[in-house]
Amino acid sequence: MTPQEPLQSAPQALRLPVTVSITRRVDGSRLAEVTRWVQSGVNLANRYEGFLGSGWVRARADSDEWHMLYRFADAATLEAWEASDDRADWLYEGRELVEVSRVERRTGIEGWFDEPTPGAPAAPPRWKQAVTIWLGFFPLSLAFTSLTTAFVPGWHTLWPLATVLISTLCLTPTMTYVLLPFVTRLLQPWLRR
Repeated sequence: MTPQEPLQSAPQALRLPVTVSITRRVDGSRLAEVTRWVQSGVNLANRYEGFLGSGWVRARADSDEWHMLYRFADAATLEAWEASDDRADWLYEGRELVEVSRVERRTGIEGWFDEPTPGAPAAPPRWKQAVTIWLGFFPLSLAFTSLTTAFVPGWHTLWPLATVLISTLCLTPTMTYVLLPFVTRLLQPWLRR
């Protein structure tokens, strides 16, 4: 895929920005080359649909660890960038300048519970986080309980440890990957106020 090809538009409810955090070890004797290489990567990514921005920081002037954040509008646009020949060529050009030591992807509320990073938007207050989680969990839990009681004979007579285990095994992934991203996006203006 080239940067100019439009991506198939996913339903709005499924589109959630994805932030990638990468820690790279840098050859300190080649800082000017590394800086040019970094900027060329940002310039390339900027040509791709969905690119929302990036940044590079060092812990201190003499640090060999550089931290990069970049963000795309959703998983599909991020995948288009990460699978592109442009990015592969760019990474190949930097193979002797940097070494990746850690990569993380974030889409939903997982960043809420991290220590604040200078310059990053503050996490919502804990009470707003609790309300957001409850607004997703209550209806899901109610629906699950109603459905299992109605359609699983003897559900209410099962050993409580078994019902709680089964419930949490089903509900936790649903909350994490479906409901919380949806509720977070829906409440975003209120959460950031």
